[in-house]
Amino acid sequence: MSKKKKQHDDEHVDETWLLPYSDMLTLLLALFIVMFAMSNVDKAKLQKVSEQFSVIFSGGGDALSEGGKTAIPMEESGGNKVEQDTMERIKSTLEAEIKEKGYENKVNTSLNEEGLQISIQDAVLFDSGKARILKGVRPLLLDISKMIKNLDNDIRFAGHTDNVPIDNSEYRSNWELSAVRAINVMNYMVDRGKIKASRSSIQAYGEYKPKYSNATEAGRAKNRRVEIFIVRKYPLTDKKNK
Repeated sequence: MSKKKKQHDDEHVDETWLLPYSDMLTLLLALFIVMFAMSNVDKAKLQKVSEQFSVIFSGGGDALSEGGKTAIPMEESGGNKVEQDTMERIKSTLEAEIKEKGYENKVNTSLNEEGLQISIQDAVLFDSGKARILKGVRPLLLDISKMIKNLDNDIRFAGHTDNVPIDNSEYRSNWELSAVRAINVMNYMVDRGKIKASRSSIQAYGEYKPKYSNATEAGRAKNRRVEIFIVRKYPLTDKKNK
């Protein structure tokens, strides 16, 4: 009898341990699939999408950034192509803003192999011979700040004048006036527009870098300007983008 009982017990070995073992294998397989998929995410495309939303919303919070602040590290986002696309979008958006505010004859934008340039005539920014920013143009400067404050590019502010000698007690020369004007625009956009001070600098050219002839009043008016220049980090390799 005992021999028959033993054989009967052997035929019914407890196999419940197979269930948790099977579950564990399933979980390991699922984990492996997830890790494999994550390893193949195109980080460049992900960053590009993040950057595009940041620019579209003019410096607003980005769902892919921390704390609603987005820095755009071009090294991780496709280099010169992404940089070119970003500058083209800013230029297009800014031109629409300039037209809406009625500044299209006084504010110009251009995009070349060095970067994006925003040129604002002094009649929009200052009273004649002065360097205090006029209240009417301050909203435009803030709009520009929103568009560029999250860029990871250097920003230069350059002051220019015409060749008519300055005649007031505040400034000794056109050179000095152009410097103070550039500094005031930079300070306003750093303090109020929150652009990065660490990436901002000024240049003062006075009358020595005219774009137009100083022989006419129209030419002199265009030469009196402040330029905001967003400097490329990556050179253009495709001439079609120039």
